[in-house]
Amino acid sequence: MEIKQHTVAALTWTLTDTLGETLDVLDEPVEFLVGGDDLLARIDEALLGRSAGDTLSLHLEPEDAFGDYRENLLFLEARTLFPDSLEEGMIIEGSALPAGCNPEAPRDLFYTVTEIYPEHVVLDGNHPLAGIALRLHIKVCAVRAATADEVGCGSAGTGFFRIQPPAGGTPALH
Repeated sequence: MEIKQHTVAALTWTLTDTLGETLDVLDEPVEFLVGGDDLLARIDEALLGRSAGDTLSLHLEPEDAFGDYRENLLFLEARTLFPDSLEEGMIIEGSALPAGCNPEAPRDLFYTVTEIYPEHVVLDGNHPLAGIALRLHIKVCAVRAATADEVGCGSAGTGFFRIQPPAGGTPALH
């Protein structure tokens, strides 16, 4: 079966930066809805017409991946606004930012706690891969028709390139 819009492709891959540093490896096939919200548009386009067994290598500039790094998405917030359990690397949903945080911080983003100081916390609303050119080496392991539910929700259940808080909510605010 050939990949077209609204088919599900089971993929393995290796994602690296342009210096060859490995950023992510999928050793076992994972299913993604092509033409939905699971993959970046450039990856969807490159997969069209491919079949099980095909391999491809993509070079993604920031504008094809996670955009340029934007300094205006860095926010310095008072440490007292956050619980003592706050740790670097935690992800906070913008809509769950504590009262008193900068009203200019978009509430539709996810923020990574990048640094914690005695008086301040640094929140970064950029995707962790923003500003980075990427190389993606993909193998198509299987292709199948998408179910009506998958097409309806725009996903095969794997939004691999989306930043989401861990299951169970936002740990920084528990």
